[in-house]
Amino acid sequence: MSVIHWSGAIVGLILAIVLIFRKVNPVYALFGGAIVGGLIGGASLAETTQIVIDGTNSVMGAVVRVLAAGVLAGILIESGAAEKIAETIVEKLGEQKALLAIALASMVITAVGVFIAVSVIIVAPIALSVARKAGLTRSSILLAMIGGGKAGNIISPNPNTIAVAKGFNLDLADVMINGFIPAVVGLVVTYFVATWLNKKGEAIKETGISEAATTTSKEKPSFGRAMVAPIVAIVLLSISPIGNILNVNFLAAIKIDSMIILPVAGIIGLIAMGKFNKVIPYTTSGLNRMTGTAILLIGAGAIAGIISKSNLSEVVVYCIKTTGVSGVFLAPISGILMAAATASTSTGSIVAAGSFGDAILSMGVSPLNAAIMVHTGAVVIDHLPHGNFFHATADSVKMKINERMKLIPYESIVGGSMAIVATIIYGFLR
Repeated sequence: MSVIHWSGAIVGLILAIVLIFRKVNPVYALFGGAIVGGLIGGASLAETTQIVIDGTNSVMGAVVRVLAAGVLAGILIESGAAEKIAETIVEKLGEQKALLAIALASMVITAVGVFIAVSVIIVAPIALSVARKAGLTRSSILLAMIGGGKAGNIISPNPNTIAVAKGFNLDLADVMINGFIPAVVGLVVTYFVATWLNKKGEAIKETGISEAATTTSKEKPSFGRAMVAPIVAIVLLSISPIGNILNVNFLAAIKIDSMIILPVAGIIGLIAMGKFNKVIPYTTSGLNRMTGTAILLIGAGAIAGIISKSNLSEVVVYCIKTTGVSGVFLAPISGILMAAATASTSTGSIVAAGSFGDAILSMGVSPLNAAIMVHTGAVVIDHLPHGNFFHATADSVKMKINERMKLIPYESIVGGSMAIVATIIYGFLR
C-alpha cells in the first residue's frame, strides 16, 4: 500500500473540521474527512476503506476502557456521590474562599472520573447559590469551574486520559500521576484568573435557576461513603506505579488494567453507600453517558489512521528541524491543534497520539513524557464553539453565547499554563 500524500491528510482533516462547524455529527464528519483525505492522498477506494478500518481498530482498546469507566461515572453521578463531594468542599472552604472552593470542587469531581462537562453541570447550582451570597460574577464562577475541571481532567480516569495512555502504550495510572504538577499549576492559575474576572462585570443577583433546582430529590450519601469509590480506584491504579517508584517488585508486578479497576471501584463504592440494589440503573446510565464518547473515539481513529498512513508527520518533523525549533514542541503542539480542530480533549488526544506519536518519539522523547505533553496540550483550546462543551457550560449558568465567547481566552490561559509547565518538566528537565 502506497503512502498517502500529506496534502490528502490535511484536506481530510480540514473537511472534517468544516463539517463539524456545519453541525454534521462529529463521527460522520471524521469518517467523511478520512475517506476524502485518503482518496485525495492517492489511495484507492479499497485501500482507503482498509486504512479507515485499521484506524478504528487501533482505538478499540481505548473504547473498551471508556465503556468500562462508565460504571464508575454512572455510580458517582446517579447516587449523588459526586454532588455530595462538591457540596462538602464548598461548605468547608466557605464563602471567603468561594472561587477556590468552586474550582477545587470541579477539579475533584472531574479527577475521580466524571466528564468535565458533567462536573460543571453538577457544581453549577452550588456555585450559583454561593455566588449570589458572596457577590461573585457569572464569568468568574464559570471560569473557576472550567479551569478546575481542566486541571482535574489531566489526572482523571476519563476518556481523554485513557485515550492518550493507550495511544502511547502506557499504564493509565502513570499518565494520571505524572499530570499532577501541571494540574496543581492549572488550579492555582484558575483561582487567580477567576479572581481577576470577578472584578469585571456585575455580581449575580438572581441565579436564573430555581431554588428547587439546586437540590435534587435523590438521597445523597455521607461524604465518607461518597469517597469510597474514588479512593478504591486511586489506590488500585497506584499499586504498580508506586511499586516501580519504590523498587518493590511484588507491587510493580501487580498489573491490573483500568478496564477492571474502574468498574470494581464503582461497585465497591455502591455497596459502601448501601445502594447495590441500584446497580443496574446506575451502570446503565453510566454506559449511556460514555457511548457518545466511545463512538466519537472510533471516528477519531478513522482520521488518525489516514494521517498516520500519510507522510504528514515526516513533513512536520522536517519543518521543525529546518527551522531549528526543538522537536519537543511537537508533542504539545499536536495536542493543541488536534483538540482545537475537534473541540474535544478526548478526540484531540487520540488523533494527536495516533498521528504524531511515532514522529514525537523519533525526536528522542520518551513515551510517558510525550503522553503528558500531548495530553496537557489537548486542554489548551478544546473549548471552542463547535464542540458540545462550550454550549453545555454556558447553559449550566444561563450565560449568553456572546458572554461565553469572551471567556475563551481566559480558559486558554489556564490550559496553556498546564501545557507550558508540562513541556518544561517533561520536555526539557527530563
